[in-house]
Amino acid sequence: MSKLIKGTLLLMAAALVTKVLGFVHRIILADMAGAEGVGLYMMTFPALMLAITVTQLGLPIAISKYVSEAAANKNEQEIRKILSVSLWITGSLAVLLTPLLFFAAPYISTVLLNDERTLIPFIAVLPIIPIAAFSAVVRGYFMGRQQMGITAIGSVLEQTIRILLLVAAVGFLSSKGPAYAAGGAMLAAVIGELCSLLFLLVMFKTKKTKLRGRSENSFRETANQLLKIALPSAGSRFVGSAAWFLEPIIVMKCLVFTGMAATAVTAEYGLLTGFVLPVLLLPSFITVSLSMALVPSISEARALSQDRVVMYRITQSLRLSAVTGTLCCLILFLEGETILTLLYGSAEGLNLLKLMALFFIFYYYQGPLHAVLQAFEAAGKAMVNSITGSIIKLLSMAGLMIYFEDITGAAIGLAIGTAAVTFLHFHSVRKMTRLSLPIGQYAAIALVSACCWLIHTGILSMSAPVRILILILIFCFLASRVQLIQRDDWSFLKSFKKN
Repeated sequence: MSKLIKGTLLLMAAALVTKVLGFVHRIILADMAGAEGVGLYMMTFPALMLAITVTQLGLPIAISKYVSEAAANKNEQEIRKILSVSLWITGSLAVLLTPLLFFAAPYISTVLLNDERTLIPFIAVLPIIPIAAFSAVVRGYFMGRQQMGITAIGSVLEQTIRILLLVAAVGFLSSKGPAYAAGGAMLAAVIGELCSLLFLLVMFKTKKTKLRGRSENSFRETANQLLKIALPSAGSRFVGSAAWFLEPIIVMKCLVFTGMAATAVTAEYGLLTGFVLPVLLLPSFITVSLSMALVPSISEARALSQDRVVMYRITQSLRLSAVTGTLCCLILFLEGETILTLLYGSAEGLNLLKLMALFFIFYYYQGPLHAVLQAFEAAGKAMVNSITGSIIKLLSMAGLMIYFEDITGAAIGLAIGTAAVTFLHFHSVRKMTRLSLPIGQYAAIALVSACCWLIHTGILSMSAPVRILILILIFCFLASRVQLIQRDDWSFLKSFKKN
C-alpha cells in the first residue's frame, strides 16, 4: 500500500469521525444554546481563525514539505533544526498576538460585529491561540513523516473532549444567556485543543529517532527556507480567514441596512454557517484528507525525481475529488430534507442547502488543486488566487444581500467565491504541470449524475435510507463503468488484507 493511500485512508477515517463528532457538537450547542447562541458562536469564530492563521504563519505546510524531504534523505539533524525554528517563530507570534486581541476585544465586539454579546465568547477562546500555534508545528512534523495515524488520533481526541466539556460548560452557563453559553462552548474548544497538543507531544517524545546526518543551514537560513513556502501559504490562508472575519460584519451591515433587526441577522447567519454549511462541508473529509496527504507525497516523489509518480498522484487525486464531490452534492440536493431532519430534527434551511449544493462541487475540487500548488512551491500563486476569489465573494455577498434582502444573497455569494478560486487554481496547475483538461471525464460525471437523478425520480415512494443507498450504489456502478472509478483506486484493499 502506498504512503499516499495509507495517509489518505487514516486521515479520511479520522476526518469522518471528527466531522460526525462536530455535528454532535453543533446539535448539542443548538439544543442547549438556541439559534442566538449558535449565531454568537459563529460570529466570533472567524475572528479566532484569523488570529490562529496569523500565529501559525502557514508553517504547517512548509514543515510537512521540508520534513518529508529531509526524511527521504535520512537527515534527522535537519528535521530538528526545522522544528526548533518553527517553534520559535510561532511562539513569538502567539505571545504578541494574544494580549493584543484581549485589549482589542471590546472594539471588535461592539463596533465591528455590532453585538456586544460576542465579547464573552471572544475573550473565552483567546487561550487557544498559543496552544494551536504549537500544535500546528507538531502536526506538520507528523504529516511530513507521513505518520498520519498520530494526527488522526489527536483530532478525534480533541473533538471527543470538546463535546464532553461542552455539555458541562454550556449546561452550567446557558441559564445566564446565549452569550455565556457561547463562551462555555469556546472554553470547551480551548481545553480540547490543549489535550490534543499534550497527546501529540507525548507521541513525539516516544517516537524520537536517532540523530543522523548534519544540518548545513544556520537558524536564519532555515527560517528563510521555511518562510519562502510559509509566507505565501500564510497569505493565502490569511486572505481566506480575513474574508471569513469580514463575512459576519458585511452580513450584519447589509441586512440591517435593508431593515432587518440585528438579532434576526444573528439568527439567520447562525442558520447559514452553523447548520447549512456544516452539512455541505461534511463530505469534504475525503478531499481534505487527500489534500493533506498529497503535499508530502508529491514532495517526496519530486525529491526522488519521480516525475511520472508526481503526475499520476495529481491526476488520481483530482479524479477522485471530482467523483466524490459530485456524489455528495447529488445526495445533498436530492435528499437534503432527509439529511437536515435526521441531523437537526428540522428541515429549516433546506432551500439554502439545495441552492449551495449545486455549486459546492467546486469546493471539493479546490483542496487537491491548492495542495498541488503548495507542493510545487507555488504558494504565492495560490495566495493571489485566494485574494481574487475572496474579493469576488465579499462583493457578491454584499450586492446580492441588498438585492434579495435576506441571507440567500450571502449563500449565493459564498458559492460564487468558491467557484472563482477553484477555476483560478485549476488554471495555475494546468500552466505549471501541463495538465490536460479532462473534458471526457467531466462529460462522464454529468452523464452519471443525470442518470442517477432520473432513477431517483422513479424511487421516491421508497423510504429515504433505501433511496440514498440505491443512489450511492448506482452512482458507484456507473462511475466504475465509465472509468471514473478505476481498479487502481481499490488496489490498496489487497495490501491492507496482507498487512
